[in-house]
Amino acid sequence: MGKKLAGALTIGLILIVMLGGCDSAWKQEEAFAQEKLEVHTTQSSEIELAEQEIRENGELAALPQTAEQRVILGDEQTDRYLPVLEGKRVALFSNHTGIVGEQADGPHILDVLIENNVQVTAVFSPEHGFRGTADAGERVGSSTDPGTGVRIVSLYGARSQEQGTEDLFDVLLVDIQDVGLRFYTYYITMMRMMRFCADHGKKVIILDRPNPNGFKVDGPILERRYKSGVGALPVPVMHGMTLGELAQMTVGENWLYGWEDDALPQQSVHPPLDLTVIPCAHYTHDTLYELPVAPSPNLKSMRAVWLYPSTCLFEGTTLSLGRGTDFPFEVYGHPAFPETGFKFTPRPVPGAKNPPLLDRECNGVDLRDLPLESVRAGGMDLTYLIDAYHRMGEPADFFRPDGFFELLVGVSYVREMIEHGSTAADIRACWAADVKKFSSIRAKYLIYN
Repeated sequence: MGKKLAGALTIGLILIVMLGGCDSAWKQEEAFAQEKLEVHTTQSSEIELAEQEIRENGELAALPQTAEQRVILGDEQTDRYLPVLEGKRVALFSNHTGIVGEQADGPHILDVLIENNVQVTAVFSPEHGFRGTADAGERVGSSTDPGTGVRIVSLYGARSQEQGTEDLFDVLLVDIQDVGLRFYTYYITMMRMMRFCADHGKKVIILDRPNPNGFKVDGPILERRYKSGVGALPVPVMHGMTLGELAQMTVGENWLYGWEDDALPQQSVHPPLDLTVIPCAHYTHDTLYELPVAPSPNLKSMRAVWLYPSTCLFEGTTLSLGRGTDFPFEVYGHPAFPETGFKFTPRPVPGAKNPPLLDRECNGVDLRDLPLESVRAGGMDLTYLIDAYHRMGEPADFFRPDGFFELLVGVSYVREMIEHGSTAADIRACWAADVKKFSSIRAKYLIYN
């Protein structure tokens, strides 16, 4: 399987690096799995033909793979973490994405732990709940997993639900699929549990997963005044890190306490965190990686995952980005948008029970025909937002009045520059220094080069 590299940070971070080598409610997984993004680096003619098809047609082609090339997830390397869990009470931070391996119908990490006689005493779940079906921002109550009888503690939208659970577990195991964006909330909940574990002397083990947007660092760094539930760290919108790497940076830069709690000075003394990362094998940040299941209800395709850094910004406007349709984050529009020949009407659907512009027919733009290669390469692309602003006639009510756009983008100058007629290139130039500054810090914590 290759070499094993083990090292320890003085802050109490332990990194184990290995190089080389549940149920019917998840209906959307099958549809999502049809958009295959296979991971390969060889230059065989078969691979070149498949890649050419992607470039020419904008459609995903299944690339051949071998056991040596396939990305091996952290949770698949049971020999690396099961021995550590022996005799321990284990809490799990996960959701429906905690599938062991690359197949959508593979076993869930909770089931794997139970089958290996691990004493799982609690499951902590993030936004959208343990089964991944709740709306964005919806409060989800705590419950019991019907298959295993394990207690599920819902953390999203419920402050301090973890309090009182410190006597339930010795080790927190993290296995959850992130998409690598500052406003995607899974990492925020993970940080909250990391801090809780540090306070109570609990060990944290992260079973790492690839970042499907990990190929690029892009966007402005979050200003402290815009720290919120959709932005908790001073990183760009696209930080280009896996959860394991981001956790490593959070501890190494002393952000776990200093950034999270304004009442505490950044250099204040706090308990060290015993953190172990089980990395993926056969993965780099340039890897074209297939997500076996949709990471959340409204990211139904890889196109949506790659458009998300750009189209999520429409959440801070009065337009619709397609919630309540079969193609959220792949379109944008409004009833007052000029006629384009494309229309959609948001309806109540699972994961979007009350979408913006409910039951109102919207004219708009369909991004589903864009070549996937260009979508992926676009990073955080403001051209869609600026296009909509100008097509709508630059209305005063284009941006939401509650300032949510600034919480998403993390700075004030983006909105101001759009309103003053700046181009996407002009605005991107303003955050170039942020990207350069962050990239130099990021390099210290990268596992995958």
